Amino acid sequence: MIHLAAPKQVLPVIVCTGALILGLRAEDAGLTFPKTEWEKAKPETLGYSSAKLEALRAWLKTQKTTAMHVSLRGRVIFEYGDLKRVSKVASVRKSILAMLYGSYYAAGKIDLQKKVEELGLDDVQPFLPTEKEATLYHLLTARSGIYLPTANKELTDLSPRRGSQAPGTYFQYQNWDFNAAGTAFEKLTGKDIFAALDEDLAKPIGMQDFDRSRQRKNNEMPITKHPEYAMYLSTRDMARIGLLMLADGNWHGKQVMPKGWAGRITTLVTPSNDIHPMALAYPTQIGRWGYGMLWWVWDAPVWPGTLTGPYQGAYTAIGANGQYITVLPVMGLVIAHKVDFDEDGHRQVSPSEFQTILQMVIESDCSEPCKE
Repeated sequence: MIHLAAPKQVLPVIVCTGALILGLRAEDAGLTFPKTEWEKAKPETLGYSSAKLEALRAWLKTQKTTAMHVSLRGRVIFEYGDLKRVSKVASVRKSILAMLYGSYYAAGKIDLQKKVEELGLDDVQPFLPTEKEATLYHLLTARSGIYLPTANKELTDLSPRRGSQAPGTYFQYQNWDFNAAGTAFEKLTGKDIFAALDEDLAKPIGMQDFDRSRQRKNNEMPITKHPEYAMYLSTRDMARIGLLMLADGNWHGKQVMPKGWAGRITTLVTPSNDIHPMALAYPTQIGRWGYGMLWWVWDAPVWPGTLTGPYQGAYTAIGANGQYITVLPVMGLVIAHKVDFDEDGHRQVSPSEFQTILQMVIESDCSEPCKE
């Protein structure tokens, strides 16, 4: 049984955190951007230990990791596995959708306060009166209070009773919000999600392995009108997405995402203690990950002069079976991790296993003692 927390209203937050607070902007942080290929650096030249990273490599060989890419301010210090291999990124798609929203929001084409009926998101089952009050912002923060079914029966079955939570008062990780947000994007922009992914992200940041024909919408009728917008990317292209976020949307001097949007979508909205369903709140079991706008966000204060260790201002995209784009702004690190589970759905790296991997990367920082 899921415990239903006391309702509390969460209003849109416009304070920018993450890379903005920490000052890791492209123009003042010495970021390097990959061209056709990534620039590689010997770890010791950047204050990292090759020996410790080789220990990480040995550990990855015991896992189901397909590939992993670690960059420090845009220069590669660690690679593992088949970085070119393209496979499904699962729920990482949701975080990428949040990025795509940015330019259209800045252009005034998207109003986050529009309600679901205004957006034309009516579904197979009609909205209840209280559900009609849900806004696009509520969808993007998983706080809509709309618990209509999707093809992901496991998540549907874990949702509260329909009408039991008012929009904006309760976080519930369930795919109706996320898939409907995809439909809303296309209605408001007049653009197919995958066309936007190609034209607004893949081409501007030079994704090496992106293939629009690999992307697919999975029809979920007769359960719901809103399809799953499944994305298929390589690990090294996931790493480019993470670097774009670290650089506050800048790429080689061009603003691919509006300045400030990366901070907006990675501002904490739901603290880790309020994540539901608890059975699927895996980030909270191994850390303090709360939720922003389609991104998981480290649940700790992020203010100038307040340091909480390497995770300060951190955020991550998480997909089932071990898909991650994790950004640690205070360290300048971007970690992309992939498990190809397309042919074997049992292949996975668990959240606790990935947390071990992430900690090994952090602890490979040896600062002055290992610099050449």
